[in-house]
Amino acid sequence: MTAVRGPALSFTGDPFRDGLEATMVHEPDAIVAMTGGRISHFGPAGRIAPLLPPGTEVRDWGRDALISAGFVDSHVHYPQTPMIASHGAQLLDWLNRYTFPTELKYADKAFARDVARVFLQENLRNGITTSCVYCTVHAHSVDVLFEEAEKIGLRLAAGKVLMDRNAPEALCDTAQSGYDDSQALIARWHGRGRLLYAITPRFAGTSSPEQLAAAGALWRQHGDCLMQTHIAETRDEVAWVAGLFPDRRSYLDVYDHHGLCGRRAVFGHGIWLDDAEMQHLHATGAAIAHCPTSNFFLGSGAFDIARAMRADRPVRVGLGTDIGAGTTFSILSTLNAAYKAAQLNGQTLSAGHAYYLATRGGARAMYLDDRIGSLAPGMEADLVVLDLRSTPLIDYRMRQAEDFAEQLFVQMTLGDDRAVQATYVAGRLAYARP
Repeated sequence: MTAVRGPALSFTGDPFRDGLEATMVHEPDAIVAMTGGRISHFGPAGRIAPLLPPGTEVRDWGRDALISAGFVDSHVHYPQTPMIASHGAQLLDWLNRYTFPTELKYADKAFARDVARVFLQENLRNGITTSCVYCTVHAHSVDVLFEEAEKIGLRLAAGKVLMDRNAPEALCDTAQSGYDDSQALIARWHGRGRLLYAITPRFAGTSSPEQLAAAGALWRQHGDCLMQTHIAETRDEVAWVAGLFPDRRSYLDVYDHHGLCGRRAVFGHGIWLDDAEMQHLHATGAAIAHCPTSNFFLGSGAFDIARAMRADRPVRVGLGTDIGAGTTFSILSTLNAAYKAAQLNGQTLSAGHAYYLATRGGARAMYLDDRIGSLAPGMEADLVVLDLRSTPLIDYRMRQAEDFAEQLFVQMTLGDDRAVQATYVAGRLAYARP
């Protein structure tokens, strides 16, 4: 058994539905004890310390730390790590100018492995302990990511991109080959340790109706897999997809018609969905991954989280970095952008609600909130330890903060990767800030 001590933050439920007072747990001096990869104890230090076996090592991170469940990134492209910060294009041009040329390089398995290692280390450095990852059309791009994640012990969902049209020929599979490759990858990886497979049609614009139908058939056979794709990221994309599928009522109906909407479906972006589509996401239990740094970088729009989580038909929403249109692996910086997206929609996003999105909310979007995303006995022991005074400016600003809510807001507005002191994966210290 090992344990950590310090201020801690967790959630017992959904604050968007039930309010922060009923769902947010803030312990000013807590102990989180871990054994066998799971949390065995969590609560006030004075109560937990006497319950620990004699000789248990307790690492005290101090009063200026904050311990929480590890961050969850519900939408990210590991192959786009080498092209992060590529200048000057909106979505569809950006795919052709930067994304597809970069993904062609993944024909080289050694190149793919090198990027996978960089990607996973950046995740650890930013306190991300679970992510839902797009690979490339190459099956070995999935193999190397899972192999490297398995060495670390990460919980990870990932899948081979399915793409049989409107892309370079070398990046296209077929409906049959994509199905066959995905079947083999599911057999090899899904449920192996902490790894999960995500069936991954890139988006309706790059998959034929035949391929979408094959992906739907695959998901029916493997219903415990995730399914991830993109939807309604830009107005131009919505119009293009409508032209490609003139017989379908809406963008979401394209996926629903082919059996690709339901529990464990994670749709990236969803900025331009109409109310009927939001209602159907709610009814089917599908989720949206909110990717604000990417949306701002490409000029796609500002996702309206208050509309998505409307009380009469709330949609599950997680947070995504969406590397590499997303501009940072930092979840704190991503929360900063999520706050600004809410402001642009005439709403506000409290720090407590934002931290829920980054932890339990992301886990709920992926149907993993029974395993990750909060601090409680029995949960998998994935933790991040933040330094609440990580820069001189933050240190100065924290002296003016009047309460914990203000301290949290300072962190999500001014914090970045420098705030991450440590990342624990399945109870093991996997990253410590130099």
